[in-house]
Amino acid sequence: MEKVNMTEAPSGLEQVRTLLAAGRQPPLGEKLGIALVEADHGHAMFEAKPDSSDCNPMGTVHGGFVATIMDSACGIAVHTALRPGFGYTTMELKVSYLRPLIANSGTVRAEGRLLSIGRRAAFAEATLYNGKGQLCATASSTLLVFEQKAESRSE
Repeated sequence: MEKVNMTEAPSGLEQVRTLLAAGRQPPLGEKLGIALVEADHGHAMFEAKPDSSDCNPMGTVHGGFVATIMDSACGIAVHTALRPGFGYTTMELKVSYLRPLIANSGTVRAEGRLLSIGRRAAFAEATLYNGKGQLCATASSTLLVFEQKAESRSE
C-alpha cells in the first residue's frame, strides 16, 4: 500500500474543524444522538440527551451509551493532536460509573482531554456530567497512533 503524502494531508485538528464547520457529525454520533459540539487542540466536548430508548431493563441509561460518549470524547481529543497522515484507534478504555444516568438526566456533556501523545501511543481522559452539572462518570483511555496508508484514508 502507498503511504499518505503528508504535505497534502490535513492535520487532525484541521479534519475536526472542517467537520464542525460543515455542520456534520461523526457517523456513529449521528446514529446514537451524540454530538461533537466543541474541539480544539487536545480538547473535545460531546453532548447527548439520553431518553428511554437508551435505558437498560433497570431503567437507567445503559453503560454502553456512557462508554461510547466517553470513548468519543477521548478519541477526538487525541484526533485533534494528530499530525497529517496519522490515525488512531482505542486500545483500552476504562470507565468509572459514579452516578447513574436516567432518561430525564437532561443534556449530558462529556469532555475529553489529551494527556500525552507520542509516536505510537496517546493517553486521554474524559469526564461526564448530567444536566444538573453532577459528575456521573470518568474515563481513561490508551490509544494506538499509526501512520495511515493511502487506501485506508479513503474508506
